[in-house]
Amino acid sequence: MDAVTFPQLLLFVGTLALAILSPGPAIIAASRSAAARGRRASMPYAIGLALGASLWCLFALFGLTILFRLVPSLYVGLKILGGLYLVWIAVQMVRQAADPLAMEGETVTGPGFGQGVALNLSNPKPALFYAGVILSIFPALHGVAAAVIYLVALAVELAFYAGVTVLMATGPVRRAYLRAGVWIDRIAGALIGALGLSLVLRP
Repeated sequence: MDAVTFPQLLLFVGTLALAILSPGPAIIAASRSAAARGRRASMPYAIGLALGASLWCLFALFGLTILFRLVPSLYVGLKILGGLYLVWIAVQMVRQAADPLAMEGETVTGPGFGQGVALNLSNPKPALFYAGVILSIFPALHGVAAAVIYLVALAVELAFYAGVTVLMATGPVRRAYLRAGVWIDRIAGALIGALGLSLVLRP
């Protein structure tokens, strides 16, 4: 059965939206980039973050989570590598916190599309989330319906990260960032570093 009902899609979108709203390294990084660099310069990064997040849905649809269960060491290894990558990003963010910013315009200097994809692929936990949600809402999912679910997930991720980028790049937010940018970057770096360490240390 390939049919996907409208109520199922609404439940999927609502569940995904609530999960995305939970603060994580990607949303912290997207917010900081938009406030520091502006909307146009940060949008490729936001699109990369959205694509990276949606790829975990694609992997879940193709059964990666089954592989994780069959080979637990694979999941542990990816988790450790991802956590170390987040720690590295956090260190760079803290080190560059005091760098001067040209806030009168926008700058292309900083993370782009590829870095966005890499950041959201650094945490394999969304694959387990997507697998659980998909199995719960679409227990008989296969065929063309799987492609529909992936496209819906991609659309939700794109809308969320683009919206955050537009909001955080507004004039009042950027002016506030200019006044407190050093401490915002240090706090953001500390949060991302803590999330990275939690990936490495937590079973």
